[in-house]
Amino acid sequence: MSVDDRFTSDPASLRSDPALGTFSEIVRGPVTDWATDFSHTDEEWAQGAIGIWDDLRQRCPIAHTERFGGAWLPTRYEDVAAVAHDTEHFSSRGIIAGNFRPPRALAPVGGTPPISSDPPFHHDARKLLLPAFTKNAVSRHEESTRAFCSSLVDRFAGRDVVDAAADYAQHVPVRVIADMLGFPPEDGPRFRRFVENALEGIDLPPEERLARSSSLFEYLLVQIRDHLEHPREDLTTYLLEAELAGRKLEPAHVAGTMALLLIAGIDTTWSAIGASLWHLAGHPEDRRRLVAEPELRPTAVEEFLRAYAPVTMARLVKDDVTWHGVEMKAEDWVLLSFSAANRDPAQFERADEVLVDRRVNRHAAFGLGIHRCVGSHLARMELRVALDVWLDRVPEFSLADSAAVRWSTGQIRGPRALPLRIG
Repeated sequence: MSVDDRFTSDPASLRSDPALGTFSEIVRGPVTDWATDFSHTDEEWAQGAIGIWDDLRQRCPIAHTERFGGAWLPTRYEDVAAVAHDTEHFSSRGIIAGNFRPPRALAPVGGTPPISSDPPFHHDARKLLLPAFTKNAVSRHEESTRAFCSSLVDRFAGRDVVDAAADYAQHVPVRVIADMLGFPPEDGPRFRRFVENALEGIDLPPEERLARSSSLFEYLLVQIRDHLEHPREDLTTYLLEAELAGRKLEPAHVAGTMALLLIAGIDTTWSAIGASLWHLAGHPEDRRRLVAEPELRPTAVEEFLRAYAPVTMARLVKDDVTWHGVEMKAEDWVLLSFSAANRDPAQFERADEVLVDRRVNRHAAFGLGIHRCVGSHLARMELRVALDVWLDRVPEFSLADSAAVRWSTGQIRGPRALPLRIG
């Protein structure tokens, strides 16, 4: 089979048939008790997740809900870490907890390898990506990222108030990932729609979810075919030419990994940038210190990642199991809130405080276990550069309207609207 032969059919060939999975009843309405009826799609979760985690950690450290067909939410670091390291009882074939469970037969590859892959396939699929995300490889994107961030600030000229999420944070990873994958930078608005569809639309009816996700794979097939006709030195061409066990990757593997990089590589980072700016806007003492002491910024970046870790990842219970005193059923979801783990006072001193000079900081913002984020060097670079440029160019800023700040629902938490007064 030649490279071209793999991508001659329609976009449906790039993913598993959703009809083979299972759909659960969509349960809407306000949460009655976060310990027994939680929902990560609830607006209260979006606005007040930190308080919810703190409450649960004290009175019900492993919460449960019947929504989404059954799901669990551990909030202590030790419990989150235990699930993350346990590949015997928990599968990664489903990583977005919602009303659709991908078919069991999709394991061990999953729909978006390597993050959706189980051992032993996971090891080789992850290893494929490592060369593109080393510190050295990432450093080659720093100069262009800095220049792009500066160009975004240039657009603030003459404005007293800007939306630091929509006008700044959301643009940075979109441009970086587009450059890495070799996608047209002008397609950025489409990438943002793909992200919102995948991560914030989990309560939509199955037919609408399918239509929205299909648009992503239709787009990816166009990009793949363009790269086949016009090969260039980027991550898409690398995936098209990569091999596992002496064979080129299956079409679904190529497209699934591209989808992963596009979705996860964008929302996680723009959320981290936005949350960091939100903190600095509300804590002028920290803002002034980072302006005056730029050498402290890398340390502050790690603290922002700990305190405002954007990512919650999901697992599926493989078989009925009694786990840490609770009765989990096969196909139950388990939400791994690395954000909640990072706020656990049993793991971190003064866990509820944001200390920009915190020196010992073994946070879990990039995950734990075999699925620790392969793009952590890239995310750190983007966050550091975005803050560097902002603090150097916009040293004075504050919240323009705290009531207008809107945080995202779903498994990636970060500001979606962040009006800041500058100057």
